[in-house]
Amino acid sequence: MSLPFTILLPLVFSILSPYFVSLTHSKVARLGISPTMRPTETVDASADDNSDLKFFYYDQNLDHFTFTPESYQTFQQRYIINAKHWAGSKANAPILAFLGEEASIEADLYDVGFFQDSGRRLKALLVYIEHRYYGKSVPFGSAEEALKNASTLGYLNAAQALADYAAILMHVKEKYSGKHSPIIVVGASYGGMLAAWFRLKYPHIALGALASSAPLLYFEDTRPKFGYYHIITKVFKETSERCYKTIRKSWEEIDRVAAKSNGLLILSKKFKTCAPLSRSFDIKDFLDSIYAESVQFNGNPGDWVATLCNAINNPPNRKNHVLDRIFAGVVAYFGNQSCYDTDLVIQPSNNAIAWSWQALMPIGHDKHDTMFQTAPFNMTSFTDDCKSKYGVSPRPHWIAIYFGIQDVRLILRRFGSNIIFSNGLADPYSVGGYTLSRPQLEEKRRS
Repeated sequence: MSLPFTILLPLVFSILSPYFVSLTHSKVARLGISPTMRPTETVDASADDNSDLKFFYYDQNLDHFTFTPESYQTFQQRYIINAKHWAGSKANAPILAFLGEEASIEADLYDVGFFQDSGRRLKALLVYIEHRYYGKSVPFGSAEEALKNASTLGYLNAAQALADYAAILMHVKEKYSGKHSPIIVVGASYGGMLAAWFRLKYPHIALGALASSAPLLYFEDTRPKFGYYHIITKVFKETSERCYKTIRKSWEEIDRVAAKSNGLLILSKKFKTCAPLSRSFDIKDFLDSIYAESVQFNGNPGDWVATLCNAINNPPNRKNHVLDRIFAGVVAYFGNQSCYDTDLVIQPSNNAIAWSWQALMPIGHDKHDTMFQTAPFNMTSFTDDCKSKYGVSPRPHWIAIYFGIQDVRLILRRFGSNIIFSNGLADPYSVGGYTLSRPQLEEKRRS
């Protein structure tokens, strides 16, 4: 995303990948549909609990597009079936396929209520497919081997993932004798992009797609004028002008304190960090990630932005210093803890390592993102980071060529029927989503 404080590390996609972010940053909220920093509530398993889910593994090709001896390697790709409500092949009941994104598939089983409710109503077969390199669908025998360098990571890209889904869905159709059952693919965020792209690339397999919060335009050639952090700022400002101003002021105050001879120690104590800060950037990145995730996942399970702002505006013991107010927001977000682990946004998990390889989104803090210090995305710096870390350079224009998003409205009008794009306008990624104004909707209906 940008050079200042960002969500994922840098990466490249050998053939194709879906975005661009900068190495100097750790993270903002990832594209997935579940938060990573804040603990989630326990799931209350109801009628559709684990007893209705059947777990399978498919012998998947490592490489769908070349014909070298190495390309014939296979790995076990996990998928899950829920046939509880399926009316069966004789009724030509539909197959709803959830396309996994940058996480283990378990993370999505209970977070896609629309998918489950529609399955019950439509008497559909529900299929959940895990994305390659995530969860238990890891090639090369282990995550350590799969993620170790560009030679193995090169098979991790959106084009290969779509081919995986195509192979598994054809296998499921045969397995369940569903030759004439229509398939609708469903996905959210990165998974939403995959759903839209799948409908474009495999129209003979998917009759339609639901692409939720899919930032199709977040690429070097098509990025929106106002971006991810502009929405973060807008949501905070609309929630509380006072809170917005406090956050805006806090960055310079962090810099001022950090410049003192014992400044980092003061900041470590002020924010009760689990390990002493070695640079002020780490606490800024930590706070940046909190603000981004609170907006991206706001309302899941409560109004996180309002909770944060209420604490910042009304800190305990009436402490009025700007950093005391900011720390009160941290406590409100995570709960009262003995210390707060800034490594949450620094030490990457296996999923984060895999996603950092894929992710290349031109997101930065621009001058209109007034809640943050200005630090625009820098493609040159990003490219240098990629070369240094992986020995390869990103191909920022290839994804637009491969998926045809330079003029997305024209492409969708010609080839993209039966795709539903849903976006919440308070979602930071909605700025890169496909939306229609009311006049455009009227024109579309007439055509």
